[in-house]
Amino acid sequence: MKTVLISGGGIAGTALAALLSRRGFAPTVVEHAPALRGGGQAVDIRGAALEVAGRLGVLAQARAHRTRMGGMSVLDGDGREVHRSTESTFSSGRLDSDDIELLRDDLVRILHERAIAEGNTRFLFGDGVTALDQDEDGVRVRFEHAAPHRYDLVVGADGLHSAVRRLTFGPEEHFAHHLGMHLAIFSADNFLGLEDWQLWLRDGEAGYGVYPVRDNTELRITFGFGGEPLPHGQRGPESQKAVVAERMAALRWETPRLLKALAEAPDFYCDTMTRIRMDRWSHGRVVLLGDAGYCASPLSGQGTSLALVGAHVLADALARSDGDHRAAFASYEERLRPFVELNQDLATENPGGPAAEESVERAKSAISLDG
Repeated sequence: MKTVLISGGGIAGTALAALLSRRGFAPTVVEHAPALRGGGQAVDIRGAALEVAGRLGVLAQARAHRTRMGGMSVLDGDGREVHRSTESTFSSGRLDSDDIELLRDDLVRILHERAIAEGNTRFLFGDGVTALDQDEDGVRVRFEHAAPHRYDLVVGADGLHSAVRRLTFGPEEHFAHHLGMHLAIFSADNFLGLEDWQLWLRDGEAGYGVYPVRDNTELRITFGFGGEPLPHGQRGPESQKAVVAERMAALRWETPRLLKALAEAPDFYCDTMTRIRMDRWSHGRVVLLGDAGYCASPLSGQGTSLALVGAHVLADALARSDGDHRAAFASYEERLRPFVELNQDLATENPGGPAAEESVERAKSAISLDG
């Protein structure tokens, strides 16, 4: 068995572990969090990613956990409804499509269970990669806590701020392209009493979306605002909460109650809307997957699909390569890059018009999973 270290236990890394395990590899997934991460926004499985979910054997579970939105209201700064739709929502698109919207934490749990069921996969929580030393025969990896270990291959599936990318390719700023927006996400009790209905409010460069989950018992709240990336000294959770609260404070309607929920949120997440663009995704025995190599940003609506499709293409390329990782990585990039580029472009499309809808439909399935 070839040993593969996968840094990152999110959607991309966990899906890859399941796919590689099925193909006779021995993956180890290292994840900074002490357990599977909770919280996060609703995500979408679309186009070719639906076929990947089917091949993984998790499509029925994903459908069983889909959100059940009946529509949305768009509000002005005072909370007055200016638009209503029972045909689509901003988070999921058309409600009558085959796409699946579900909570990120539900999808990660489903993929984790699949990876365990496939066998051969080991999960190492509460740890991270600190150094990579590769040669012709393998990669020696040092960890924050575990003893150093040698692997045949290393996959960086550790997100926008990937440690594997930094250690292998250099500083993040060489590849990151900020899109001028920030996103903050957290959970709260359903103090608004919403029932299968989304609310979206915007006033100037700031706004938020609120929608119920978990049988309408809980809210997921998404704050968005413009501006440059926060300085490194303001990237801790409490500092970020203070910045978010300051930027949202001028909004009216239910904003004071939402900011109170923000201060108390245990699962707060905040980051920039950023695309990662690289000339290559591999170096030697190290390769990048998902946001680490080609983050499209949540503005594209395709991050989850890129993660799932990327995991399938990479696992398939490795399985077909007869042990030649160079050939596998070259095939992975050749097959996936056109799909990635189309989907990354969606982040800056003007939504709502026929041209944008055509772009989305083309990007969702612009790849053959069978090469």
